[in-house]
Amino acid sequence: MFELTLAQQVLVIIVGVLLIGSIVALLRGWAGKREGLIWAAVFLAALVAILWPGATSRVARTIGIGRGADLILYIAVIVMLAGFWAIYIRLRRVRREITLLVRHQALLEAERNLSQSSDSATPPAPGPKTPAKGD
Repeated sequence: MFELTLAQQVLVIIVGVLLIGSIVALLRGWAGKREGLIWAAVFLAALVAILWPGATSRVARTIGIGRGADLILYIAVIVMLAGFWAIYIRLRRVRREITLLVRHQALLEAERNLSQSSDSATPPAPGPKTPAKGD
């Protein structure tokens, strides 16, 4: 086979754990199918790049980029930007949902307070008369 440097061994362990974690999350339903498959593919690609660094150089030269490290950097930047954008969109949606929920809750509380204050402003309904002690 081939020998791995210490850095490659450490990286293979880290990325391998992340790959297994993404597969477990996918199988247990902790992550959506699309997200789980995307992360598994990213970690699998990272493992290939770690184990066969020459492959990234060949791919980079094929598409007109000088070095494999540059290719990995470009891909990493694009993936991070896409991830940040997805998180931003999700955060905006969650903030909007929270705003709508808080408005709804405030309207319910205002309605409840209004009905309670109108109930206390009206005199109590006449009920059956209780006899006095001396009767």
